[in-house]
Amino acid sequence: MNTDKRRCIKRVPALWALFVLLICVHLCSSVAHSLAAEPHEFKAGVASRVITPAGPHWMSGYANRNKPASTKIHDLRVKALALEDPAGGKLVILTSDLVGIPRGLSVAVAEEVHKQTGLPRDRLMLTCSHTHCGPVVRDNLADMYEMPPEEAAKIGPYTDKLREWMIETVVAALADLKPARLCVGMGTARFAINRRSNKEAEVPKLMAQGATFRGPVDHDVPVLRVTTPEGKLRAVVFGYACHNTTMQFYQWCGDYAGFAQQYLEEKHPGAMALFWIGCGGDQNPLPRSKIELCEKYGRQLADAVEKVLAGTLTPVRGATIARYREIALPFDKLPAKEQLTADALSKSYALRQRATRLLKALESGAKIDDRYAHYPVQVWRLGDGPLWVALGGEVVVDYSLRLKKELAGDRPVWIIGYANDVMAYIPSERVRKEGGYEGDSSMIYYGHPTKWGPGIEEKIMAKVHRLGQEVSRR
Repeated sequence: MNTDKRRCIKRVPALWALFVLLICVHLCSSVAHSLAAEPHEFKAGVASRVITPAGPHWMSGYANRNKPASTKIHDLRVKALALEDPAGGKLVILTSDLVGIPRGLSVAVAEEVHKQTGLPRDRLMLTCSHTHCGPVVRDNLADMYEMPPEEAAKIGPYTDKLREWMIETVVAALADLKPARLCVGMGTARFAINRRSNKEAEVPKLMAQGATFRGPVDHDVPVLRVTTPEGKLRAVVFGYACHNTTMQFYQWCGDYAGFAQQYLEEKHPGAMALFWIGCGGDQNPLPRSKIELCEKYGRQLADAVEKVLAGTLTPVRGATIARYREIALPFDKLPAKEQLTADALSKSYALRQRATRLLKALESGAKIDDRYAHYPVQVWRLGDGPLWVALGGEVVVDYSLRLKKELAGDRPVWIIGYANDVMAYIPSERVRKEGGYEGDSSMIYYGHPTKWGPGIEEKIMAKVHRLGQEVSRR
């Protein structure tokens, strides 16, 4: 054997060793990349605070309330889930057992949270369940409630306390950040019925006949599951597009959404359940007015969430992106002074109240606003997971159905209503033209001078699309 052959033979083990080393380096790199893509790169924090009024307090939701409430079915709460993505970007969603959050409260909370934590406005989402068995809050449905002076005097101080509780809850959730895994899924619950297209008194008979109900609905139940890296449930966030109006009594209660959260937390001790309401402005739980029905709908919603939790969910990875903007929405033709003078003599308290307030403004030399200048539109991209759209006001279901269709792509689309500012009903152009409560007369209770003008749907949709494009490009 010549010298060259002997040298080649000696080199073979060394070459094999180098080959094996390269394979190991590649495998380690692949494993490291895989681990880097694991959803537990997120962190999550949770916090909760009871907001049930300590004593008798006027209850929200219905104009015919004639006394304060003082007893409860269960406590009302604000809850917050804070998330931190792999790049350090934070998001916080706050949920609340309130009929609505007025802009003044929303702005005050957001400004103080930013001052204390540095969290930008676009990364804080303030939502409510729209329970009609929660407390009256200052500047929400301002012309609805005819209450004695001693009861009206309680509203401001309670709202000030509520502001502090909301701030404390958000700050506490941000201080609670721990490693977490995020996954999402979609369930279904079918108790929401379009109240504009189906007469409430006829619903039980139609159900017994197995009839199909008329009108558009959105029965989706979006679910966000938050677990520890070991798989223990820490929080579950879910939504549904339906009014929380099962009950009309005088006991504090989160309605069906309150029961759904209660059932989920009982099933998963130590975990927090957070509910947000979708575009349910024209949707009701029907039939209603019995606590047994309220519990039933809560159980149906909780079961829908449980089914998702028990199934195959999609992990969420990657960075979060957030946008928040306010746009002006025009009112229709403003009422003349003669009309307001006539309205000030009406038997309707809300109509008198609105007319008297607007007349005083005119007499002082002020002008009646011809638009609402601060309608909020918020869009989040939750990593490679959902595109999360939050709209202010009592949004009707047409918006949800249209946005899910127009924004459909490679990720789920979740639509929240009643977010950041509940200033009025938000009808689609179809509902605005049809009129009725959601399209017209509800504006009296919210204190606006008239119904919305034409084109508000397109203004809102255009802004959602613009913000959706901005978060998708990054």
